[in-house]
Amino acid sequence: MTTENALSHAKSPFLKEAFARGYLHQCTDVQGLDKAFAAGPVTAYIGYDCTADSLHVGHLMNIMMLRLFQRTGNRPLTLMGGGTTKIGDPSDKNEARPLLTDEIIAANMAGIRGIFSKFLSYDDGPTGAIMANNADWLEGLKYIDFLREVGRHFSVNAMTKMDFVKRRLDNEQYLSFLEFNYMIIQGYDFLELSRRHAVLLQMGGSDQWGNIVQGIELGRRIDGKYLFGLTVPLLATASGQKMGKSAGGAVWLNADRLNDFDYYQFWRNIEDADVGRFLKLFTELPIEQCDALGAAQGAAINEGKKILAYETTAMCRGKDAADAAASAAATTFGGGGVSADLPKVQAEAGAIEAGMSIQDAFIAAGLAGSKGEVKRLIKGGGARLNGEKIDSDALMVTAADIDAETGAVKLSSGKKKHVLLVA
Repeated sequence: MTTENALSHAKSPFLKEAFARGYLHQCTDVQGLDKAFAAGPVTAYIGYDCTADSLHVGHLMNIMMLRLFQRTGNRPLTLMGGGTTKIGDPSDKNEARPLLTDEIIAANMAGIRGIFSKFLSYDDGPTGAIMANNADWLEGLKYIDFLREVGRHFSVNAMTKMDFVKRRLDNEQYLSFLEFNYMIIQGYDFLELSRRHAVLLQMGGSDQWGNIVQGIELGRRIDGKYLFGLTVPLLATASGQKMGKSAGGAVWLNADRLNDFDYYQFWRNIEDADVGRFLKLFTELPIEQCDALGAAQGAAINEGKKILAYETTAMCRGKDAADAAASAAATTFGGGGVSADLPKVQAEAGAIEAGMSIQDAFIAAGLAGSKGEVKRLIKGGGARLNGEKIDSDALMVTAADIDAETGAVKLSSGKKKHVLLVA
């Protein structure tokens, strides 16, 4: 029986809904895992290395799967990679990651931790989420003892066949022994969590499949435990763009890295073909409603996009943020007005009042990286000041352009990127 066929016959609420929503890609033993769910709450984990001070939209499918896991009566564990971040996961990289200091790792971890409480409930109940840090056990290891106890169970023959290792070696790209140890450390995390928290299942992106299988085998060899692995597909948009990226860079989950309006607009501006699929993956609306909204044609598809943008923003940033972003979008795009809830950038003191070139204004607002880029934007008809098309790159922004209500000028690049440059 294929994995897909086995998943389609699963009886546990988690596997049934996860399969229907499109979360599942591979599973080491669907039927065995289905039986484990029937025996009582299962504890599962996903690991997150602390390479930045925020997660981004590319991590969101994993987080939503943990949320569904908890909602269907199971216990999720979020593992902070305080230890593994010091090595760096090479699985999705063609070159070594820069080594981060302890101080940077600690700051990144602090930034990441807050996001999980928006999606998961952490408490002492049978399904209350757990947060752990692998530095708690990794930093105390005696390396020689560790290699004797754990390292001997890993086959170099198998390790060199893993995709990222073969890719680096085939391309004659550098692969450090430090990075080569990552899969051993991740496998040990699974073993340690099975001992400390009775974790039965590791979940992750499909690029983690090899590491997950290594951890399962380690648990069997050392403790005689039967563990499970499950992965989600690596998600791309309908046009093939990697999920989590936009023209302006990563779509961060933390508000201090990406404001609420731009987060809302990322979801509002997705491709038509992605509406139904993303509603199932990133909201908790009934699957039938998601399919119906995604099947709409023409202008009607925009209703699904608005619902997706509102639901995702409310879940990640809160209902008030979603209300404000939706209102700002309606004012900006519907009525042609200026909303105080648009992204704001502070201009240099007195710059607008003294007269500021349109090139400097767009660069200060973050809408362009150079004067040449602004000139090309104006020439192409995509630049606007307070909603009015800019025809000349010699235009000056002055005090007369400042909106009395917002104390700012509204600059627009195309139809979708708007910034209030505050005087």
